[in-house]
Parts: sequence; structure tokens; C-alpha cells
Amino acid sequence: MVLLALAMGGFAIGTTEFATMSLLPYFARGLGIDEPTAGHVISAYALGVVVGAPVIAVLAARLSRRTLLIGLMAVFAVANVASAFSPSYGWMLVFRFLSGLPHGAYFGVAALVAASLVPPQRRAQAVARTMLGLTVATVVGVPMANWIGQALGWRWGFGVVGLLALLTVALVSAFAPKDRPHPDSSPLRELGALKRRQVWLTLGIGAIGFGGMFAVYTYVASTLMEVTQVSPAMVPVVLAVFGSGMTVGTLVSAWAADRALMPTVAAVLLWSAGSLALYPFAAGNIWAVSVVVFMIGCGGGLGTPLQARLMDVAEDAQTLAAALNHSAFNAANALGPWLGGMAIAAGWGWTSTGWVGAALALGGLAVWAVAMLDDRMTENRLAAACAGG
Repeated sequence: MVLLALAMGGFAIGTTEFATMSLLPYFARGLGIDEPTAGHVISAYALGVVVGAPVIAVLAARLSRRTLLIGLMAVFAVANVASAFSPSYGWMLVFRFLSGLPHGAYFGVAALVAASLVPPQRRAQAVARTMLGLTVATVVGVPMANWIGQALGWRWGFGVVGLLALLTVALVSAFAPKDRPHPDSSPLRELGALKRRQVWLTLGIGAIGFGGMFAVYTYVASTLMEVTQVSPAMVPVVLAVFGSGMTVGTLVSAWAADRALMPTVAAVLLWSAGSLALYPFAAGNIWAVSVVVFMIGCGGGLGTPLQARLMDVAEDAQTLAAALNHSAFNAANALGPWLGGMAIAAGWGWTSTGWVGAALALGGLAVWAVAMLDDRMTENRLAAACAGG
């Protein structure tokens, strides 16, 4: 029940993060702005995630994890309900930024709570179950919010997310274990994570390697209509296929990470690079592209082993490191679409995003190789020091 409560929060966050993209035409019209301008609303949310994750993790260092989770979801609920009542574009930007602030810290703290409930050899699988809320949101929550937005108005799409967040507050209050913050917890102790090379290298793997998936996902709807030439009604179906792949990838990578953590990270990056490279060849056929989109979605399983890796290398600054994983995820969400958009604007076509994505996945693999080399050099230095002693 604890994992279910935590996953419900992930479901609420995933629904608003991805559904905002599908509701964009409706709230653009409702607020009297054009769609490119409305896209800044999505950027405001992502900026809130990047800023909020480290700031909240540091400032809330002396709070218990249960209290922090409840507070984060309460703020998330209020900000989404406020988004539903936005009277203007300016206020919408403010409320979406505020909605993004709790995102990274919530997932980071939820991952630590989930890991604390199980033996170390099942840690990644426990973290994956909390992340399932996010992946299931891409299959169920996004279409639900989109349908509600079309049937009742776009404001209800955000209002429903607020209700889901309030449900999470109730579930976490009822089932999350009561805990006390560590007596030595402090903002300075959390900031100690930033001194560790392995923390930065792990974040770099995610910020670059994850960007490949977003390079394709952002433009998949346009590719389906312009290249595959399917009807708009087929686009949500293929996006649901992507979400199904992400769910499968999260479960499988978590199982593998509990057995061989860093090899799993490398394997997921190689899988992503191969899948993304297939995308340009498959885009002309709906069946082929659906299979490849499922495979690309499986690469979304990278987040869980990286979260587990941060738990290993962050030492006594667990909360900040765990929250920063989601800042890295959103940095990838900015990097991938930007580079993919540059390729399209340069005249290389919609399918060129597959090549951009494959290059980013391989870039993440290169950072992984540096991290492994640094790990080995550190072990050799320690061994030499022990031998000398």
C-alpha cells in the first residue's frame, strides 16, 4: 500500500507533464494566444522541475520524508487547481512553474522511501514500482485528461490532476511509515553531493542519454502524420504503445539492475541507440513504426537504474542526489527536442530525429564509460593505499 500511495503521486505528475502537450491547442485558444506561445507553458513547468528539485531537497533537509511527501503533493494539488482557474497567459506561466517545483523532489524522496522498505537486493524493483505511476500515466492518464479536456473543457484536465494529487496526500498520510529525519541532516550535508564526481557523471548519463528518447517522442505525432501518413486518430494509439514500452522497460531494467547495476545502464543505452537508429527506416509503415516506438519506449527504463546508482554514490546526501536525477531527466527533455528540432529545421526531415536520438544515447554511453573508468581508478588508488599502509 505504501508503494501504491507513492505511485499514485507519480501518476498525477506524469498525467500533467505529458497531458499538457495534448491540451495545448485547447488552452491556447482559451487564453487567446497562439500555439508556439502556449508552448512556453510547458517550458515553465520543466523549469520548475529543474529549479525545484535541488532547492527543495536542500532546504527541506531537516524534515521527515513522510512530512515532505505530503507537503510536496499538497503544493502540487494547489498549483494544478490554480492552473485550471488561470485568468490569463501570464498567470498560467506562474502556476505551471509552481506545479513543476515539487516534481523532482517528490520522485527523489519517494524513491528513497521505497528503497528503505525492502532488502538491498530488491531496491531497484521497489523504486520501479513508484515510477510505474509515471509510465502508466502515459498509457492511461494522458488519454483520460485529453478526453476530459475535450469533453468538459481544458480547465478540467488540470483540475482532475489536482484531485489525483489530493488523493495522493490522503494515501501517503494513511500508509507511509512515520519517520524521523537523521539527527545530522542539514542543507550543507545535502550539498555535499555536489562535491562527488560520480554523482555528476551519473547525472550526465541521464541528461545526455535520456535526450535521445525525447528527440523522437516530441516529434512522433508530426512524423506519423507527415511521413507515415496516418489519420490523427491513430496518433494517441501509437503514443499509448510508447507508454506500454516505457512500462515494460522500467520493470525489466529494475529487475536487471538489482543483479548488475552499471551493466544494466550500458545495456539500456545500447538498446536505445539501436532502437532510435531503426526509427528512420520504420517511419514509412504504421506497423513497423509502432514496433520501433515500443522499443524506444523501453529505453525509458534508464531512470530506475540511474536512481539506484545515485543512492550508491551520494553517500550521506541522498535526498539531493535522488531529486537531481529528475532535474537531469528534464534537462534531457530540453536537449533532445532542441537538437531534433535543429535537424528538422536544417532540412533533414522528420525522421532525422532518430539519428539525433541515437547519437545522444551513444553520448550517454560515453559518459558511462568515463564513470566506469573513474570508478576503477579510484579502486586502484585505494588498493595501492591499503597495500602501502
